Amino acid sequence: MGTELLAPLDLAFWHFESDSHPMHLGALAVFAPAPDAAPARILDLLGTRAAAIPRLRMCVRDVLLPVGGKAWTVDKDFDVHRHVEHIVVDDNDFMTGAGRLAGELMERPLGRGLPPWRMYLIGGAEGGPFAVLVKLHHALADGMRAVAIGAGIFDEIAAVTDARTAARGRPAVPPRSWLPDPREMAGMALGRIGEVGRALGVGASVVRAGRLDLRSTTAFTAPSSGTRRLATADLDAGDLQRIRRAEGGTANDILLAVVAGALRRWMAGRGEPLPAADPRALVPVSRRRPGGASATGNRLSAYLLGLPVTAADPRERLRAVRTAMDRNKAAGPLKGAGAVAVLADQLPPLAHRFGAPLAANAARMLFDVLVTSVPLPRSALSLGGCPLTALYPMAPLARGQSLAVALSTYGGRVHVGLVADGKALPDLDRLAAAVEEEFAELGAVITGTDRSPVS
Repeated sequence: MGTELLAPLDLAFWHFESDSHPMHLGALAVFAPAPDAAPARILDLLGTRAAAIPRLRMCVRDVLLPVGGKAWTVDKDFDVHRHVEHIVVDDNDFMTGAGRLAGELMERPLGRGLPPWRMYLIGGAEGGPFAVLVKLHHALADGMRAVAIGAGIFDEIAAVTDARTAARGRPAVPPRSWLPDPREMAGMALGRIGEVGRALGVGASVVRAGRLDLRSTTAFTAPSSGTRRLATADLDAGDLQRIRRAEGGTANDILLAVVAGALRRWMAGRGEPLPAADPRALVPVSRRRPGGASATGNRLSAYLLGLPVTAADPRERLRAVRTAMDRNKAAGPLKGAGAVAVLADQLPPLAHRFGAPLAANAARMLFDVLVTSVPLPRSALSLGGCPLTALYPMAPLARGQSLAVALSTYGGRVHVGLVADGKALPDLDRLAAAVEEEFAELGAVITGTDRSPVS
C-alpha cells in the first residue's frame, strides 16, 4: 500500500477534530474467558493481528498538491506496541468498570503523528471476562469500513486472511502517486464543472434543513466539557423481529422509535417538560453498494428524522418514524442535514481546511442527536479461543451535541452503545435503562408479550 490522498469527507473529519471533540469511532467488544487465555497472550495476539492489517500502518501526512490536501502514507517507523495497551479494571462489576474506563479512554484524542487508532485490552479478575476497546479515527473509516478493518483481530477472520495471503504470496504494490495522471486532467475538469452544480443543489438542501430557533433542543445540546460517559443496553433480537412481523417497517425503524420513547421516559424521569418540537436525529446511511468496489474512504450520507418524543403512544411513535423514514428514502440522500456529508465530497481540500470549524459549529443547527446502526458479521467470532459475547459500538459527538447512540446486532442480541458528554448527561445510565424499558413496552403493546427488564 503506497500513498493515497484523503477522500474529501475523510479530510473533513480530520479537520473537524479538536481536543474537546475527538473524531474517532469506537467499539467495546466483550469476551467470555477460555482456557489459556492469559492477558499477555491476548495482548500479544492483538498486536500481531493489528500489525498485519495494512490500513492500520497508515498515517496522515501533508502534501504539496492539491493545496490543503493530505495523504495516507505508510508509517516507516510503525511500532504496534505504541497502539496496543493492557489496562486492569478493579471493580466488582466488570461491565460497570469496563464501561467507566471506556468512557474515559474515549475522551482522549488520537495522536496525529502516528496511525490514528488504538486498542486497549481491558481485563478484570484473573480467569474472568475481558474486553477490547478499539478506537479508529473517523477519517480512517466509516462504520462499515471500521467493521471490516477491526474484524481482522478475530480468530475466524484472521485465519481466512492468513490462508489467502499464503496462497498468493505478498506481491509488491507500487506506491500510488498523489499527483494526477496528465491524461486524466481533462476528465477531472469536466467532472468538476458538474460537481459545482451538484454542490449548489446539495447546499440549498442543507440550508433549508437548518434551524434558527434552538430553544427546544436544550435537553440534548450543551456546551461541550470534553468529558465522555459510556452506557450500554441490551435488547432481544428475536423480540425485535416479532415486532417487525407484527407491525411492518424495518428493524431500524423500530430501534429509532425505541430511542424516541426512551428519550421521552428519560426526560420525564428528570422532571423536564417535553420540548415544543420533536428533537432531530441524524441517521447515517452508507453509500457503499453491495458487491461494488471497496472504496477506502468514508462513503456516507444521512437522513434527518424528527424523533416523536411528544407522541404518548409507542405504536404511534413507531408509525411516525416509519412514515418519516419512508419519506426520507423516497427523497434520496441529497436532502436535509445528511446532505452535508455528500456536500463534503464536492469541496476542494482548501475549503475543508478553513471551513471545517464553521461546519462543526453549525452541527447543532441541523440535528440534536446522532443515531446510527453498525452492521456486524452474522457468524460467531472469538479472540484467542475466547467467544465474543457482545459488541457495543460508539459514535463520536459533534460539536454542540451531548448524545450519540449506536446499535449493532450480534448473537441474538441488539447491543446499544450510548456516548454522552459527561457533564451534560451525568445520568446516562438512566437513559440506557429507559431504552430497555421502552423496548419491552413496545413489544408488549404490539405483540402482547411483556418482557419488562427485571429491576
